[in-house]
Amino acid sequence: MAEIKAAQVMDLRKKTGVGMMDAKKALVATDGDMEKAIDFLREKGMAKAAKKSDRVAAEGLTDIKVSGNTAAIVEVNSETDFVSGGDQFKDLITKVTTKIAENAPADVEAALALSTDNGTLNDDLIQTTQVTGEKVSLRRFTVIKKNDDQTFGAYLHMGGRIGALVLLDGADEETAKDVAMHVAAVNPEFVSRNDIPQDRLDHEREVLTIEAQNEGKPANIVDKMVEGRLNKFLSEISLADQEFVKDPDITVAKYVASKGGKLKSFVRYEVGEGIEKKADNFVEEVMGQIKD
Repeated sequence: MAEIKAAQVMDLRKKTGVGMMDAKKALVATDGDMEKAIDFLREKGMAKAAKKSDRVAAEGLTDIKVSGNTAAIVEVNSETDFVSGGDQFKDLITKVTTKIAENAPADVEAALALSTDNGTLNDDLIQTTQVTGEKVSLRRFTVIKKNDDQTFGAYLHMGGRIGALVLLDGADEETAKDVAMHVAAVNPEFVSRNDIPQDRLDHEREVLTIEAQNEGKPANIVDKMVEGRLNKFLSEISLADQEFVKDPDITVAKYVASKGGKLKSFVRYEVGEGIEKKADNFVEEVMGQIKD
């Protein structure tokens, strides 16, 4: 049997909202497999949803720049929010984003080699690192190109902690910005339900079926419950099917259609998402509580 660590228990609690002992039991039953443990809890009706929010560690900012028919969304990281809140860091990320939007490099390595007054973008990052005393790095970026019949929408939330870039067929900039604000706030996973992988749908249907069966409902009721819950799941992760934050009576897709447009794509960055954070002392404090 795999050793169950305190950090795993805390992570599962965060993702499912269950108690400490229930989280540990689920991990023990699934030999420490996080995804199976989430399913285990859901099948028993103990966890309402499998929230897969990434653990956030790094500080920094996102930024967006539109240059003609090209737009770029960028994340630059620092070690503390004190540095990322400074003028020098903000000037740097503006320069980085502008250079990337104007040149559309293929990857981070190519972006760092772009020429600037100081030499290259990499030289600018090194200079900022030397001045601030913290490592400053270009983590990622996405470049999107459009045609003349398409529209970009950009929105930065919390001063750049979250950035959302949207592309619509048709419509106008105000509509596209509204959708970008929605993406920043609600964090959809896919543009539409048609983009969701079939294995993801099959897995969700299987979990929902077991969950409904464990509630003791007859077979014909189970089928209806599963379809209803599956549609709810799809509406939560599909941008097109989500209730529009500015008008919950309509979906995002219907709002865009009312403005003569159609959803095409989106990119959402949240600073530090997916970067592991070092375990803190709280883990040590709960060790004794989760041991047999």
